[in-house]
Amino acid sequence: MKVKVNDTVLVITGKYKGKQGKVLKTEAKENRVIVEGVNIVHKHEKARKANETSRIVTEEAPIDVSNVEVVCDKCGKPTRVGHTVIEGKKVRVCKHCGAVLDKAYAKKAKKAAPAEEKAEAPKKRTRKRSQKSAPADDKTEE
Repeated sequence: MKVKVNDTVLVITGKYKGKQGKVLKTEAKENRVIVEGVNIVHKHEKARKANETSRIVTEEAPIDVSNVEVVCDKCGKPTRVGHTVIEGKKVRVCKHCGAVLDKAYAKKAKKAAPAEEKAEAPKKRTRKRSQKSAPADDKTEE
């Protein structure tokens, strides 16, 4: 499935066509996603205890993943998701502008880039034991 949690998606078919929302949950085995503010259903909840009241609850129901398209953060267009390999890692890419859709990977790539620019020589390690043993020798001489 090419849609992940926290992606912004556009509904392309059905009653909620044209509505955008954030993916709250994915169900990979059923090929379904739950989108915020889309496919609202009413459920009747019966009072189970004496101090509770019965009520009608509204919540989002799952819709098929084929009915949504991922919206690119960079260009703002709904797009089919492509895949590419960057630094040995397979990432999701926008087919319109080529931007990386995996937010977690995009953050890591930004942090890694400045670290590569500041390529410094590693610091020389010193042993703490050797430093502590030197003053001990001084005490024995006195």
